[in-house]
Amino acid sequence: MRHAALLCLATAVVPILLAASPQPDRFAELDKQVRAFLERNRRTWIDLNVPAADGQVLHDLVLEHKYTRALEIGTSTGHSGIWIAWALAKTGGRLTTIEIDQRRHETALANFKAAGLSQFIDARLGDAHDIVPALPGPYDFVFSDADKSWYKNYLIAVWPKLAPGGAFTAHNVTGRTQGIGEFLDHLKTLPDASTTMNRASSEGISISFKRSR
Repeated sequence: MRHAALLCLATAVVPILLAASPQPDRFAELDKQVRAFLERNRRTWIDLNVPAADGQVLHDLVLEHKYTRALEIGTSTGHSGIWIAWALAKTGGRLTTIEIDQRRHETALANFKAAGLSQFIDARLGDAHDIVPALPGPYDFVFSDADKSWYKNYLIAVWPKLAPGGAFTAHNVTGRTQGIGEFLDHLKTLPDASTTMNRASSEGISISFKRSR
């Protein structure tokens, strides 16, 4: 009886010990590859790409809110897309990103592959003016970084497809570029939007969360 009791006790304790022991990080290799890629290329992100600090903001937003259905308007050569997709890899999500320039699109594809993130990205070549309104959605995270004069139109097209709790973010909103004022004014008219400005960004990121009505 004593041996049987000890056996039962040991059987009960083993799962507890296994649960308490450190588990290997299944994203460790991906993290290593992405970090190495970003470090190798940290001084090369020109051509309309976001700075690394702003990429970190986008990455953290996706992770914090566990977003999985992301849209990026304006891929450029892929810097912001890498930050977003890196987070989506951990939430089980996927990024759709749109770029009109073929050279930038092809460079972005190569960068996504080198960073180890291609499987999490649907990169489309074409005019966002036409593609964005036709996208079915829904989305829970949007990053707008294309032509500023069209920001308001992108917002109008995507906001109905944004899930409650989702975020519409936009880059370069602190300057006086044509279209930015109109975009920010339209945000104020949305009854289910709560907007803040990320002042840590040198170029300004607006973050608009969609409230449940």
